Amino acid sequence: MAGTALSTAGWSNWAGNQRATATTVLHPTTLDEVVEAVRATAAVGGTIRAVGSGHSFTAVAVTDDRRMELTRLDTGVRVDTGRRLVTVPAGMTLHTLNDLLAAHGLALPNLGDIDAQTVAGAISTGTHGTGAAYGCLSTFVEALTLVTGTGEVLRCSADENPDVLAAARVSLGALGVLTEVTLRCVDAFVLRAHERPAPLTDVLAELPDLVPGHDHVEFYWFPYTDRVQVKTNDRVPSDDRPLPRWRGWLDDDLLANTVFAGACRLGRAVPALAPTISAVSARALTERVYTGRSDAVFCTPRRVRFVEMEYGLPRDALPEALDALRRIVDRLPFKVLFPVEVRFTAADDIWLSHGQGRESAYIAVHQYVGTPYEPYFRAFERVATELGGRPHWGKLHWRDAESLASAYPHWQDFQRVRDHLDPNRLFKTPHLTQILG
Repeated sequence: MAGTALSTAGWSNWAGNQRATATTVLHPTTLDEVVEAVRATAAVGGTIRAVGSGHSFTAVAVTDDRRMELTRLDTGVRVDTGRRLVTVPAGMTLHTLNDLLAAHGLALPNLGDIDAQTVAGAISTGTHGTGAAYGCLSTFVEALTLVTGTGEVLRCSADENPDVLAAARVSLGALGVLTEVTLRCVDAFVLRAHERPAPLTDVLAELPDLVPGHDHVEFYWFPYTDRVQVKTNDRVPSDDRPLPRWRGWLDDDLLANTVFAGACRLGRAVPALAPTISAVSARALTERVYTGRSDAVFCTPRRVRFVEMEYGLPRDALPEALDALRRIVDRLPFKVLFPVEVRFTAADDIWLSHGQGRESAYIAVHQYVGTPYEPYFRAFERVATELGGRPHWGKLHWRDAESLASAYPHWQDFQRVRDHLDPNRLFKTPHLTQILG
């Protein structure tokens, strides 16, 4: 089989909480090789799973049959600076894409805080940043190319197979193998970042003005304290206040990674110290203001390993959800070592997007690797579910198809497209069977 490495090499995600061993690992280099691999798998009644860079915490990429890695797939790069469109291989990482766009005076309108994901992986799981006017990254997708479960190559856009586009922009890989993606970009821009500590109650009171008053707003709550770290990003005309190299190293490398990693290891060894560690961490992050290239401000290095669950909620449910979360943390039989992240997105029209049809507030809960997390995550999941929450597809959760169907108005539309594109469930996995049926 073209592009095949005869290997049973194991696979692990970034957090190390998901592992698998495939019967065969595929490394296609061309679209034709993807088609050939899909058809060959169908002929023997097998399954095939395309994987990205392993930055999902769920089992979404886990397979015990054929694993397809797209890092070598070369479909070419096409940049239309006049129309601000870029077409790239689906296996390209966001980091590489950001550098490519910058070289052409372009940028993505918004990003999350990690850029190691592949383009296909990021859009397939609904990866998002924060900003009242911005949906998830999939909202930037203008067109895509998909190899279906029957080996058909589909070009999808608003004019060509629009129903498939509506489903495939967030599809968890259930519809086929994404090989190429066209993204709508904007002119390259500079962001002014303002990071500041504040009391949680003050920030919640400010939210009605704070969220629409800035291009991008997020905050981190430190468990066992009333303190948060607020970050606002706004577009400015010039990069006139770059972060000094020493300050970037101090805050982002030393404090946020090296020192924080040490604190987490200490908290894992001596859990009783966790509240003190959280309080010290909250005080260690002081106020700073700086400017920089958009992707450099959006994305930060993450070298401290963790597991994560994130729920998108109707925005007005945020205070109630946070209040319940604080009570959960206080009652746990173990300690929480990681801050809680809160972000905001606009409504969108993508069928399985967490933000479909509503403005959302996202609450992300984390735990350091090697520390207990399931009772913590499950307790908050019950609260989030009762408030109409939708789990992030790339983050841990325990929902099933029956409970999820009512959360998405276009659930049956997605199932109809799935039945058409993958009638024999070539792309199924145990995880997809649980959440999609």
